[in-house]
Amino acid sequence: MGAQRPLTAAGKVMGILDAFAPGDVRLTLSEICRRAGLPPSTGHRLVGELTAGGFLERTPDDGTYRIGTRLWRIGSRAPAVTGLRELALPHMEDLYEATHDNVQLAVLGGGRALFVERLRGRRSVPVVTRVGSDLPLHATGAGKVLLAYAPAAVREAVLAEPLTRHTSATLTDPEALRRDLAATRRRGYATTRDEMTAGAFSVGVPVRDRDGAVVAALSLVARSRGADPRRLLPPLATAARALSRDLAVHWDAGTAALREDAAFTPDTPGFASGPGFATGPDPASGPAPGPDMD
Repeated sequence: MGAQRPLTAAGKVMGILDAFAPGDVRLTLSEICRRAGLPPSTGHRLVGELTAGGFLERTPDDGTYRIGTRLWRIGSRAPAVTGLRELALPHMEDLYEATHDNVQLAVLGGGRALFVERLRGRRSVPVVTRVGSDLPLHATGAGKVLLAYAPAAVREAVLAEPLTRHTSATLTDPEALRRDLAATRRRGYATTRDEMTAGAFSVGVPVRDRDGAVVAALSLVARSRGADPRRLLPPLATAARALSRDLAVHWDAGTAALREDAAFTPDTPGFASGPGFATGPDPASGPAPGPDMD
């Protein structure tokens, strides 16, 4: 095997930004350098430049670093995600008013569920989701929907990797998860109970484009105790159908961009961190009906 090629300047910068894993809001300079694989002198220089440009921020209390608002502003301009959020928000607001539970919108990104919008109130159950964060596909309601309808190559790649246990209820057996995903495609919705966060129940449904391809997942997260999918599913399914109709009428260019990203597979360079937003129809699953209660 030949020697590994040295990182380019762009590669070093991407390594610094990728050092901020989900849940790691603040990092020290030494932590950034270690995760990015950079010498301290190089890391210090590049982190300083990124901080001066607003892509990173240095906290005044302890000198650690966090993602800057300029990077978020740039990312939020991505046309596919921006158009989806703008169309989804009215339906998400209606859904919140009907349930007063957490309302979440996610797309498939780099083998994880990328949450592009979230609404919650003071009465909502606390959740780990943040706008712009990503969570594992196998342990969230929205993630199971995206994984169930993902291209077979993407689904098999996720099932081939170790499935992290987040609680005692998390599905970590690939065959058990495979059966759960098949049930999701059959009935048109996915549920989790205490699988990502103890005390939280989630139910997710697909959002489709005009051709029937699943481009996002809409979900509700409620308290596990007393959560009844028969109460949550009707307003959730209504909101997802309304959003799907809006996508079909108003958003051809955006859904095309999402479906192009679906070409990302485990063999595609950059799959592990690439966008991979859309999830196309799976021939093995057949046509997916709307959510029902069978």
